[in-house]
Amino acid sequence: METEKIEVKGIKNGLLIELRDGDWDEQKKALMSHINENKAFFKGAKLVLDVGDRPLKSPQLSSLRGELSDREIKLKAVLSTSLVTERASQDLGLEIKIDQSSHRDEKTTIDSMLDGDEAVFLERTLRSGHKVSFPGHIVVLGDVNPGAELIAGGNIIVWGRLRGVVHAGASGDLEAVVCALDLSPTQLRIADKISVSPPRKAKPKPEIARLENDQVVAQEWKAGT
Repeated sequence: METEKIEVKGIKNGLLIELRDGDWDEQKKALMSHINENKAFFKGAKLVLDVGDRPLKSPQLSSLRGELSDREIKLKAVLSTSLVTERASQDLGLEIKIDQSSHRDEKTTIDSMLDGDEAVFLERTLRSGHKVSFPGHIVVLGDVNPGAELIAGGNIIVWGRLRGVVHAGASGDLEAVVCALDLSPTQLRIADKISVSPPRKAKPKPEIARLENDQVVAQEWKAGT
């Protein structure tokens, strides 16, 4: 598995990575190589690993957890359809499901005060090869470099420079917007409408892109826009 093919998904509990079928040692090597190349992105993250039906034993998972811990990454859960892997994960105190129950009381309280949608928050710079997708909104506190990709069912907000590929309203939301302090994407897409940024001549400024008359239009991003 090539490292650039590793897909990272933002979820409520952290980051989700799905490993394809293949030799475990090669998969693990590719994963760690990808993490080593993107240390700033993964540092401090809680990782949920989906290994499919691959049977893994406690020593294999323990070794992986140790290597992740050395890089300040917490292996939170291992998802698998293999009973062997599930037992090994439980023996190590790892979760085997993405449990949302811990959020219920908090969500009930929030919903009673605010009408909001789910979002994933990433406090890191996304470099070439990173791909983050989420059914709700995506908020990035950092830059999105060329070669990185964001796909959101809702809005995309980048508190930094946006120079990668972004797709807001991926589920068909025509009201979705893309905001950034420096809006210079390689490609910007809202629902099924695509726009490519022209070379910037003026000094960068906060901008918001939305659909107007079936076209992607960018304007100054100010309070209330």
